[in-house]
Amino acid sequence: MLLAVDVGNTLIKLALYRGEVQVAHWYAKTDRERTPDEYAMLWNQFLGFRGFGFADVSGVAIACVVPSITETLRRLCREYFNHEPLEVGPGIRTGMRILYDNPREVGVDRIVAAIAAYARHGGPSIVVALGTATVFTAVSKEGDFLGGAIVPGVGISVEALVQHAAQLRKVELARPPQIIARSTVAGMQAGVWYGVVGQVEEIVGRMQRELGERAAVVATGGYAEQIGPECRCVDHIDPLLGLEGLRILYERNRGAAPGEGEASQRV
Repeated sequence: MLLAVDVGNTLIKLALYRGEVQVAHWYAKTDRERTPDEYAMLWNQFLGFRGFGFADVSGVAIACVVPSITETLRRLCREYFNHEPLEVGPGIRTGMRILYDNPREVGVDRIVAAIAAYARHGGPSIVVALGTATVFTAVSKEGDFLGGAIVPGVGISVEALVQHAAQLRKVELARPPQIIARSTVAGMQAGVWYGVVGQVEEIVGRMQRELGERAAVVATGGYAEQIGPECRCVDHIDPLLGLEGLRILYERNRGAAPGEGEASQRV
């Protein structure tokens, strides 16, 4: 079975696949200080809760946007799974042209999400990743990665308010009962919540016009299930979209020589 590992700045998402079927998934906090052994112990517990173990894992695919953790996970795979992981990065065969000025600048999380969105919903499509940052990615009708927009995420917005306004304190993100708030806490919640919703609606609308035709819009990321239903432009909510993209990439690269494939279809 394949273990897909999507490492974000805040959360690590893991999923176990038997062929195309996801049989289990888990979330863990991204901890830059954990050792390979500590991560291995945690992952082994996850697998054990579902009746699996390291011996059941025949392959590991990793997309990591936290460079300091990459080597830790490599060592984990070598020592506990006895093989090298497939890492999304330069030279990997994606099956998707990356039409970016410098393709190496594109976050691997964006690539795996774009691949999964196109595989599931076709093109054109727009991925809205609601995480530490809010990242918008456009995929063409032909399945090309076109680019997008990046803005501060929900959590960053709250922290920025607290850090730069002496009388404001950190609040839990929650849907406010009304937009005209009658307390400071509710006012912050209303501003952040509906600010993100408005941001998503506006940027997606402009992307739709630039694409010139209706695109399928997929919300993913840690806040997708909270914010996604509020956005009229969102067609699909899929918090684990990147893991599906990892599964697809693993299949495309299994048995391929390193760097094999057309240059236009490599990261």
